[in-house]
Amino acid sequence: MSKKAPLAHGHKARKRFGQNFLHDQHVIGKIVKAIHPKPTDCLVEIGPGMGALTEPLLEASGKLDVVELDRDLIPILRTKFFNYPNFNIHQGDALKFDFSTLLQEGQQLRIVGNLPYNISTPLIFHFLKHYAMVQDMHFMLQKEVVERLAAAPGSGDYGRLSIMAQYFCRVEPLFVVGPGAFNPPPKVESAIVRMRPYDELPFPAKDHKVLEHVVREAFSMRRKTLRNTLKRLIDSDTLESIGINTGLRPENLTLEEYVRIADKVAELQQAQTEQEQINQDDSPTGEK
Repeated sequence: MSKKAPLAHGHKARKRFGQNFLHDQHVIGKIVKAIHPKPTDCLVEIGPGMGALTEPLLEASGKLDVVELDRDLIPILRTKFFNYPNFNIHQGDALKFDFSTLLQEGQQLRIVGNLPYNISTPLIFHFLKHYAMVQDMHFMLQKEVVERLAAAPGSGDYGRLSIMAQYFCRVEPLFVVGPGAFNPPPKVESAIVRMRPYDELPFPAKDHKVLEHVVREAFSMRRKTLRNTLKRLIDSDTLESIGINTGLRPENLTLEEYVRIADKVAELQQAQTEQEQINQDDSPTGEK
């Protein structure tokens, strides 16, 4: 069992930033092996903390961009990695950071991070929106979040996060990491997940924003049937006409079926918009 390493420079992990610093060298080695960084990679680390993962990533790739929110960690990182000319620190919030500025021509980003539990889900959705510029993502997350990301239809973990992640990416849970690997130890188990965006989406929706809306509505009341949760968007007869069993609960539908619903909703919305335009064009001038 690994011993706890003291935090260098007296920096105390901050609860408001969700900081739990990784220190277990065996776990760090497993993560780096899974990432397999190369000198040609456009590698980005979110929340490097004290640089436990940063160091082997830099040794393997020779260049690295990191995004760190905690200003107090910046001088520590600069001092620790001063001899790496291609080590770039960007102080700021990863949710607001423009990652496209880090792209090199003809490359995609490889994103790595021990994500704070309190913002992990919003961050994942943030990256999914920009999936085309991402080669892959390796994240340390709360084990429960990884289970939700990878969940199959019919399971209690299956939901909005599962569907939207699997719409854009292959999701592969790699291994579990116990609390003792961190300083301070979190109260939950963690896990490493690999997410690799598809070159071609297996079930492309006409409008992925409509898909997001449909999925959000469906799971807003996950204990109710689809005929109830989706009634504001589409009626039961129309759902049945495209082969959807309206008596099922949201967790029982596949990604492909959600895309089918979203495409029908998009079609209905388009028809409604066109009809409104026709009505407006046919109305007498000046008439409201």
